[in-house]
Amino acid sequence: MGSERECQLPLPVVDFCDENLKPGTDTWVSACDVVRGALEDHGGFLALYNKVDPLLYDSVFSAMEQLFDLPLETKMQHTTDKPIYSYAGQRPDIPLYESMAIANPLNDKDCHEYTNIMWPQGNDQFSESVNSYAKKVVELDYLVKRMVFESYELDNKKFESLLESTDYILRCYKYRTSKGGETNLGVHPHTDSGFLTILNQKLNGLEIQLKDGEWFKVDASPNMFAVLAGDAFMVWSNDRIRGCVHQVFMNSKVDRYCLGLLSYAGKVMEPEEELVDEEHPLRYKPFDHYGYLRFFLTEEAVKSASRIKAYCGI
Repeated sequence: MGSERECQLPLPVVDFCDENLKPGTDTWVSACDVVRGALEDHGGFLALYNKVDPLLYDSVFSAMEQLFDLPLETKMQHTTDKPIYSYAGQRPDIPLYESMAIANPLNDKDCHEYTNIMWPQGNDQFSESVNSYAKKVVELDYLVKRMVFESYELDNKKFESLLESTDYILRCYKYRTSKGGETNLGVHPHTDSGFLTILNQKLNGLEIQLKDGEWFKVDASPNMFAVLAGDAFMVWSNDRIRGCVHQVFMNSKVDRYCLGLLSYAGKVMEPEEELVDEEHPLRYKPFDHYGYLRFFLTEEAVKSASRIKAYCGI
């Protein structure tokens, strides 16, 4: 099997399980081109990735059910000083949606601290599952970013600098089943505010808008991850990469759970200078990612056609 599956899907599927997918090989170079092309065209692609073994997969999704079963006042506790939503939900326009964010999930200590806020009596299995899952999925995050840098022929030191300044969030999502008269809409069409999002859904519901405006329904699978470019990736690439527009519809008769590893720029970032030229003139001013998150729900942002362009567009 090659790096891209031989299928008629409109959204590319890159096989990261392929043993031949190693830097410097023809398979790697081909995959780099597919990844870059998909991010430029659609803002995302699908990744076959088998580093999350079945036991860990079952454990972490069981942990998500435990998390969302907690009382609302427990879930709404403040868990981080960063301007991200520790808890989001209870919105009349999207009543099926809830999400919770675990900051710095790659760090054992931070996972334990988050867990102890939610379960003062402790819950080691939750903490260990979340930490182990994040460490496996971040390897895919690294690979995708490295592929983009290599496809644009950028210096490896720039790639390493980006990783060193990256913060990660593990966001947990729950979409309950709709009640009589409620919409099946889980979440409105949107782009993520982060740099890159890697989603794994347990049930179908995720839809990605393709370049031609059509919606592509992503099939759920333990080894299928949706890789989505966010607003910060647009800034870094000077609009060469498109923010992935996606939405969720609930069509199942049981609650839907999903996990997303999101990355954020931990320092002020500018469009990559080598991606600015006559054909691609400078589109953005210096970008403070956490400043953008604070701006995100202001009246100015909500009324704008593009929040990221309203915040730092030229």
